[in-house]
Amino acid sequence: MDREMQLQHLAEAERHVTEGHEHVARQREVVAQLERDGHDATEARKLLATFEVTQRGHEEHYASIKRELEC
Repeated sequence: MDREMQLQHLAEAERHVTEGHEHVARQREVVAQLERDGHDATEARKLLATFEVTQRGHEEHYASIKRELEC
């Protein structure tokens, strides 16, 4: 893969990391709101856990591309 393509992948991975942070933050707000209002937040917490796992994957992918570019 040429450097230009790697840079494009890095930019896309960075966008995924940024968007993922936003999704996780928003879902944390949803969980907090549900709990504050006395609602069952079980499913919202499960979704948050999924978002967090996905976010770690995005961050690892970003770091991997960045390492490749530094070689």
